[in-house]
Amino acid sequence: MGTAATVLALLPGVAWSAEYLVHDAAGYASAAKGLKPGDTVVLADGTWRDVDLLLTGTGTIGQPISLTAQTPGKVILSGQSQLRLAGAYLEVSNLVFRDGWAPGGEVVSFRSSSKAWAEHSRVTGIVIDGYNKPDRAQSDNWVAMYGRFNRFDHNQLVGKTNAGTTLVVVRNATSGLDNRHRIDHNWFGPRPNLGSNGGETIRVGTSHDSQSASNTVVENNWFEHCDGEVEIVSNKSGGNLYRGNVFKESRGSMVLRHGHGNVVERNIFLGNGKPHTGGVRVINRDQIVRDNYFEGVAGDGFASALAVMAGTRDAPLNRYEQVDNALISHNSFVQARYLFLGAGLDEERNAMPVRSKIADNLFVGDGSGELLRTQGDLAGVAFSGNVQSPAASPGFPNGVQGRSLTLQRAANGLLYPPAGIEVGAPRDLAPVPREQVGVAWYPKQVTQTALDSGRAHRVAPGEDTLVTAVAASAAGDRLQLQPGDYRISQVLAINHPLSVIGPAKGKATLRFSRPSLFEIRPGGSLRLAGLEIDGSLAPDAAGNAVIRVPPGSQAFDYTLEIANSRIHDLSSNKAFDVINTGKGTFAALIRLHGVTVNDISGSVIAAAAETDDLGTYNAETVEIVDSIFQRIGGPLVNLYRGGTDESTFGPAFELRGSRLEQVGNVGDTSLRLHGVQQAHLSDTTWLRSGRVRFTHQTGEPHLRLRNTTFTATAALQSDTPAETLP
Repeated sequence: MGTAATVLALLPGVAWSAEYLVHDAAGYASAAKGLKPGDTVVLADGTWRDVDLLLTGTGTIGQPISLTAQTPGKVILSGQSQLRLAGAYLEVSNLVFRDGWAPGGEVVSFRSSSKAWAEHSRVTGIVIDGYNKPDRAQSDNWVAMYGRFNRFDHNQLVGKTNAGTTLVVVRNATSGLDNRHRIDHNWFGPRPNLGSNGGETIRVGTSHDSQSASNTVVENNWFEHCDGEVEIVSNKSGGNLYRGNVFKESRGSMVLRHGHGNVVERNIFLGNGKPHTGGVRVINRDQIVRDNYFEGVAGDGFASALAVMAGTRDAPLNRYEQVDNALISHNSFVQARYLFLGAGLDEERNAMPVRSKIADNLFVGDGSGELLRTQGDLAGVAFSGNVQSPAASPGFPNGVQGRSLTLQRAANGLLYPPAGIEVGAPRDLAPVPREQVGVAWYPKQVTQTALDSGRAHRVAPGEDTLVTAVAASAAGDRLQLQPGDYRISQVLAINHPLSVIGPAKGKATLRFSRPSLFEIRPGGSLRLAGLEIDGSLAPDAAGNAVIRVPPGSQAFDYTLEIANSRIHDLSSNKAFDVINTGKGTFAALIRLHGVTVNDISGSVIAAAAETDDLGTYNAETVEIVDSIFQRIGGPLVNLYRGGTDESTFGPAFELRGSRLEQVGNVGDTSLRLHGVQQAHLSDTTWLRSGRVRFTHQTGEPHLRLRNTTFTATAALQSDTPAETLP
């Protein structure tokens, strides 16, 4: 059965314990039967594929029943593997989940069934690395904490790309509402933008059970590049303590979404100017936000460094309850973009905060504009002892003193006012070092392979020479094309970051005889520069596109750039696009710079496949700069985000320094922006083209115009007032 047992004698009068080294699933199942306090099951080093590790039993204080690896990090659980715990005083350590996905809804679960869960149990030294469902819309939770008095510590969770919370505290009357879990010293590594709801890193409870207390402690964790959605931490229960955590360059906020009487204290928020990095959002009753430090937090709206919400009177459980008796004190907001008081005020959310205090805080803006934004009546908030440097923002009531301060960086790495000015965060804050979270034996990887970071390869013109070069390329490589004609008879599948660059002198012309020239696949990103792309040889086929991102392909978080190139003669059917993104795909960035596009029947960028109106969309950011478009049948860009969900920041769109001539006359639309949150149109002319159509869906969308000229073109159509900038 692949089991070796070593019996260990403990101190006189103490029960005997055994250690079992097991080599396969059958050996584990045999050893795991009837384990006694102090017993340990050791998984032999190697890859364990498609295993269901169920650890059950009842240990005691000081003598847990344990499951561990023979060597930390050398036991890899792959395929469809999972870990479940049920019983008391159990401990699991030093395992790695990689190269697969959970067969059910959880990778690590503190229960075996709805009737059996864990208490007083611990999971430590576990790594879950990119263990994602192949369909990113299929939801699971990597860690689910049930029961009571459990601990999850010194673990690393990185690279979750499918829907579902990274770690969730599941509460119910059966397994316990008063959970008293501890979640500490974990490294929550990069989680890319999901592009929809369901991308939280931690959630404690749900709206359904939010009126009771969980009493869970979340402390001394690092949240690094956790960009899944607007809520990094979603608190949906009461009595929880969030203390000593570091949020580094993570888009979103620590959100007190539901539940009362929570404490957020002594946390460090370091945005480093990254867009959408937020702080704390305050909702509900009796919340305390004190002794925290925020620096370089660049978010706005609900993701401001501090957002105190307007609520709904007699709010149902799933809505925003009025802020009542909040205390926000001794926090430092340094180089912050915005504070937002009365956020979300509308016809439904019209109950402003009451009986609340904002005291002894330090406010320093980033210089980009006025720090404070307010909506509604702040009479229910008492201000006292606050200082803003260099001057108090208009709109602040008495209780905020304007004073020019020179901040100095202390030994703990944080900025403070001169000695004797005791406002803002405590001077004894000691951010938990990065090396003290997670594990020491597995890398804390933040960056992915970038475009143009690999080797350069010369490619000669000819028949399918580019096909051969793409197939032989590695992540980050650059294919340097020589002058001449390139005939491509196969679709070029891009499954890693790759650049295809034309010659410095002369011209490289790509002609393709398939419905598409490139297809972006999972893991792929693409940069094209200095090329001429001729679509005249392409067949008349449904879904024709120069660059296609196939529906259902799960291409995710990719970058697509085209620079200094000409694309023309895409007319073999009525809807031949330059770029077409399919349903279920998501681009971090699509960027065109210095591009000329002539004579195409479809759109330049078609990113409108998510028509279920569930808050999903196909591209986070679309940028078009210094480009020329002539005789384009469809819209230049069709960018669609439907639904009213407020869990995302995008899409964002910019069109700058460009010229549109006879664009979008089929259908009278040159630019369709539906549900786009930020749209900037500047230094651009329209001539004999369809109209710009901008449609509001959710949030506070902005349509900003600067130096835009419409000649022989219908007037812009928008249900949101456009802001004309000087």
